[in-house]
Amino acid sequence: MARTRVGLIGVGTIAATHLEVLAERPEVDLEFTADPVAGPPVFRGARPPHHADPAEALAAHRPDLVVIATPADSHVDLAALVLGSSGALVLVEKPLALDVASLARLGELGDGRVFTAHHFAFSPEVGWAAALVAAHPEWGPVTGVTSLFCDPYVGRGEGAFASYVSPWADSGINQLTVLARLVEPTAVTALEEAGDAAWAVVAFRSRGAEGVARLRVDWRTGASSKSSVVVCGEVEVWLDHTAMTGFACRGGELLASWGSDGRTPRKVAHYRPLYASLLSGRPDPVLGFGVASRLTALHAGR
Repeated sequence: MARTRVGLIGVGTIAATHLEVLAERPEVDLEFTADPVAGPPVFRGARPPHHADPAEALAAHRPDLVVIATPADSHVDLAALVLGSSGALVLVEKPLALDVASLARLGELGDGRVFTAHHFAFSPEVGWAAALVAAHPEWGPVTGVTSLFCDPYVGRGEGAFASYVSPWADSGINQLTVLARLVEPTAVTALEEAGDAAWAVVAFRSRGAEGVARLRVDWRTGASSKSSVVVCGEVEVWLDHTAMTGFACRGGELLASWGSDGRTPRKVAHYRPLYASLLSGRPDPVLGFGVASRLTALHAGR
């Protein structure tokens, strides 16, 4: 089995999920970690070489893949550093960039090596819904999506926001990722941000028809809760992203239902198939630079 040497830049909250999933893959070796503040994590019972400076880490090691799990406003600079100083592939936490202009910089350095962790596209209930809708063309195209993503960030105090940019920047991209699995988003026609919440209206295409998605993000909540409703004519597909469950109905008739195994943590359930795809040699297009560019254009309101 070919070995994959992985470097991890950023050892914060989301990095823990990356490490848990990578540790399950026998072909992966953790070559190094880098973080100017946090210390080295434990990986398979040991601590890998750790550096405060990512540039120093890249000079000392030869990774095949570098994972960037840092705040969104640092993604482009760090990805450019990796692309310019190594031959490694780069997996960047979403969003890849906060503005369209930055994408050209990464594209010039090697867009074929840049991948984005659009992990909600791999959430099992989203995949189930996409397959269900595709299997029933008689339901018609998707004409509407309503999505609500809530996270209890406000109650954690000011320190909890050190790694976040804004509700739309950090949570809205997850909703766009769900849309990208189900339909073809084409434009953000309305966007309002007010402190700890955001509201967006997104136009999309589905089987040649036009549709509208309504997206709400709210960080003023006591618990995490994420859900979406997908409408295909008279059929509604309800998705609970927190519980990873879903059902489809037409009026009072239950058409289909799906549930997770009840044992796998939500983020692990996202990142397992994401890494399986990335390391397969034929990554899902939703991870690629093209999709990240289109979503960034929408996300940045262009």
